[in-house]
Amino acid sequence: MSESINNQTQRQETLKNIIRRLHAGASVDEVKAQFAELLAGVGGDEIARIEQALVAEGLDPDQIKPLCDVHVAVFRESLDTQADPQTIPGHPVFTFRAENLAVGRVLNNVRAALDNYKAAPGEATLQAARESVHKLREYERHYLRKENILFAYLERYDFSGPSKVMWAVHDDIRAGWKKLTALLNAGPGEDFAGFAAQLDETFALVDQTLRDMIYKEHKILFPAAMARLSEADWGEIRAQEAEIGYAYIAAGRQWQARVDPREAEAQAEIGVAPEGLIPLNVGALSAEQISMMLTALPVDITFVDENDAVRFFSQTRERIFPRSPAIIGRKVQNCHPPQSMGRVQRILDDFRAGVRDVAEFWIEMHGMFIHIRYFALRDAAGTYRGALEVTQNIAPLRALEGERRLLNEEA
Repeated sequence: MSESINNQTQRQETLKNIIRRLHAGASVDEVKAQFAELLAGVGGDEIARIEQALVAEGLDPDQIKPLCDVHVAVFRESLDTQADPQTIPGHPVFTFRAENLAVGRVLNNVRAALDNYKAAPGEATLQAARESVHKLREYERHYLRKENILFAYLERYDFSGPSKVMWAVHDDIRAGWKKLTALLNAGPGEDFAGFAAQLDETFALVDQTLRDMIYKEHKILFPAAMARLSEADWGEIRAQEAEIGYAYIAAGRQWQARVDPREAEAQAEIGVAPEGLIPLNVGALSAEQISMMLTALPVDITFVDENDAVRFFSQTRERIFPRSPAIIGRKVQNCHPPQSMGRVQRILDDFRAGVRDVAEFWIEMHGMFIHIRYFALRDAAGTYRGALEVTQNIAPLRALEGERRLLNEEA
């Protein structure tokens, strides 16, 4: 047994050294020639574990990303012999793979639309090309489910390599979509040849990067996920997918998670709020955390219960309208000047009757542009349980121009 463990450790270290050599500048052909026998038996999950181990040892994921395709090139002959994970309609992996099959056809349609436009320039063929790229961008839902659901579950098993490396590649693909859209919306101008060349170059990069990512999903990510996640995990992932949605397909219904009672009990314990925390629809927080969150929000919040009594207001740093603890328990109608009481009552009556769910107003005052909204609150049965007033000075928001992304934030 110890000999087997030692051999396995030595194998993993050798494979890690292969990747280190690639990062140091060794060529794919050189590495393949030297380690041909060892490379022949490498599977997708093993590659994922090696990259994860290197990240854990301090290798910057940003260094892995540009060489990911090189890693795959080294191991590709072995990966091509690996069978894809077997799943049935409804399983999240089956759904991901079905979307990948569909997006391949969409990519082909984009290529055809761009070629048609170049062969017969005109508004009709240009619009067809725009629509084909718009259709391609529906694939965004595929990446959103990976990033926000699948990666989150893998990280529970201390497996964060894919989220650090693949997410960055997703963003490269998104940037390509955005550039294609901008080019097609702007049109050719006076330099049609240059415009056509830009379209070809941009689409070729998107097409290749996206198809390479599909291969990595099928041969590395999905096998790694299947090896780590439990049936209960997949069931929870399936239950969360619809909120984000699917690209080009409808998820099947044939697969149902079959969970061992002991596993189900363990999963249920994970969902129980730790002592001292308040269970919410999603997650659990302490009263102190909730108070800090509400105080930090750039809006003033006042909650009125189903009997029109004020029960809470947030103590934000810069309140727009004055509030005092003395109003807690007071009828909200009495918190407004007499000339406004009728309007307040009408809003509450409409909320209570289900006539509307939102009322909003805006005023200019003391250099501020104040947006005031009232929201009806209803429980799961649809019963009216109160109203929420949200007030915000949106003058700074109205003055914003252009864009400032998180990546533009100064370190």
